[in-house]
Amino acid sequence: MRFLKTFEEFLSSGAVRKITPDKERAKNLFLESEDKFNFFEKVKKSLGEKELVPNFIVETSYDILIELIRAKLFLMGYKTDSHEAEVAYMRNLKFSDADVNFMNELRYLRNGIKYYGRILNEEYVDKVLNFMYKVRVKLKKEVTIK
Repeated sequence: MRFLKTFEEFLSSGAVRKITPDKERAKNLFLESEDKFNFFEKVKKSLGEKELVPNFIVETSYDILIELIRAKLFLMGYKTDSHEAEVAYMRNLKFSDADVNFMNELRYLRNGIKYYGRILNEEYVDKVLNFMYKVRVKLKKEVTIK
């Protein structure tokens, strides 16, 4: 995986655009993230964590988190179609380099699943779930919508 540029580099290259803050879109993304999280928890509870396919866990965890990051970007008046830029924005939210790098790894793995048919094994699942639960709490505090 290559080095992740800073959010400011994405902004200066035009991959991120400044827009009018969009609270409604941020709210919808926040609610979508919550819906996915609640659905994920119901499925996990009814089937049991060991029955969930690792690819489903990685994809769902990534989607839950990236939608919260996107919501924050819309609140701050930014728009991008670059998942890399969204991940890079985590640095601006004072996440550790380890957290940013792990999220970038999730982004990379999700792309492998979506576009290249990659199948993940179960050993990675606990790490992903622990990360998702930890980071989700911090991101939700960043996306306060009144």
